[in-house]
Amino acid sequence: MEYIRVQSIEDPNFAAMHELMSSIFPPEEVLAFELWREPIADPDIHVYVAVYEGNVVGATEYRYYPDLRVAMTDFTIIGVMGLGVGRYLYMQRSLDLQRLQSESGTESIGMFAEIYRPQAVSSYKFGNVLPMHPAVRREVLSHLGYQKLDITYVHPSWDHEGRAVAELDLGFLPADETRQWLSAGLISKFLKQYYSALPKKPREWQEMISELDGGDEIKLLPL
Repeated sequence: MEYIRVQSIEDPNFAAMHELMSSIFPPEEVLAFELWREPIADPDIHVYVAVYEGNVVGATEYRYYPDLRVAMTDFTIIGVMGLGVGRYLYMQRSLDLQRLQSESGTESIGMFAEIYRPQAVSSYKFGNVLPMHPAVRREVLSHLGYQKLDITYVHPSWDHEGRAVAELDLGFLPADETRQWLSAGLISKFLKQYYSALPKKPREWQEMISELDGGDEIKLLPL
């Protein structure tokens, strides 16, 4: 298996990845093909595909914010079962994040991830690959050490329509497993930076950010 970075929508691997993504995630969670042109060329956005025998069988996107000392896993896609795609992506991503920390002279305090609540998305079809089912993914992330932040979480839809997507929790994987909270200010700064590419923000998102700006510490709870 190969771990290959994708930095252009002209790359055939991107078309295969976008098709895979569109077959798994709800439409409001998938940025339109052409709208990827600029972000995928951003050197700070890391999009990699797992290629097996010439086929894209998985993908992951992540980024690291040295100023905040946090990472974000945008998505992980497992396209086929029985090849160890999930483990492969996890290990390769971990090694690359270690490199990014070393190059920036920083040490990460942890990694964010948006995690679906299975009971809230029962009407959605998450592809035909069992590992991508929200209940399975949530349990895997729990095994890895992810917890959820004690906030009512929403995010702007990626279809640029500015709708509030509320079927997820904001998760965090602390580097120190004894950590029990995260600064509300840090969460706010991260979310403002992460969603700066989306011009339309729903009222619910703005209210959530206002509460974080006025808050202190946010508890980390079990998934």
